[in-house]
Amino acid sequence: MEVLTKMTTSIKTYSELSKFATFIERYQYLRIPGAVGKETFGFDRYMNQMLYRSQRWKSARDRVIIRDNGCDLGIEGREIYGRILIHHMNPVTIEDIEKEREWLFDPEFLISTTHQTHNAIHFSDEKLLVVEPIERSKNDTCPWRHN
Repeated sequence: MEVLTKMTTSIKTYSELSKFATFIERYQYLRIPGAVGKETFGFDRYMNQMLYRSQRWKSARDRVIIRDNGCDLGIEGREIYGRILIHHMNPVTIEDIEKEREWLFDPEFLISTTHQTHNAIHFSDEKLLVVEPIERSKNDTCPWRHN
């Protein structure tokens, strides 16, 4: 298998990600500081579409969704009820797609996510995340009531 190599960033993996217990910790591990890569947008976007329409990608995508139990960032209790996106944990270049690098399809470098979480990762904006509902208890808004 061809090795994933990036000059300026450390390689992010599912094995490393799964060591983080909370959603916020996983988000912080994955978030991308700075701007979204130019290579994946604009004129060259057709390259992404070729990748994401391939049977090989669809098979990899299914494996990741099953592994993550359809949960956002693989966190139990954060089930995704809408469209599930599969996020490449490491930047993808046009060259990576052209050469069909093995790591593009390897679940070790992929994670299930929602559209909002995906945007929060790419734009490094925690405000885009869906906040978990506060767990309520009886009389929690009435401190003078104790039962």
